Amino acid sequence: MTIDPKLSLENGPSAPPSVPSRVESRAGVLGPPAEKHSGLQLWLHRTSVFLFVLISAVAGVLLVMLPWTDQWTDNYLLLMFPWMRDFVASGFFRGFCSGLGLLDIWIGFWEALHYHEHK
Repeated sequence: MTIDPKLSLENGPSAPPSVPSRVESRAGVLGPPAEKHSGLQLWLHRTSVFLFVLISAVAGVLLVMLPWTDQWTDNYLLLMFPWMRDFVASGFFRGFCSGLGLLDIWIGFWEALHYHEHK
């Protein structure tokens, strides 16, 4: 025995679910009104995006190149811990750091390419 979901025991056939009506705002049907940004806010946003891209690119390049130089393992901090020096000098760890650098460069350029201002 199957029960028809359209039939109700109390009221007979039920009405289709009500669809909420479109709520109109002051701007009309298209959506909320666009916020007006001052010139200072716009330039602060542009500057923050530029600095993010610049820092991402520089940090990425450093992480790609630095693990393969002599300064990576021959530094004062690692001289006291020989076991850590061996781990940092391993190809796995160097490759991992270079991969993070490539990811950092990609994130910076992706952010730069997908930047847009709301009008």
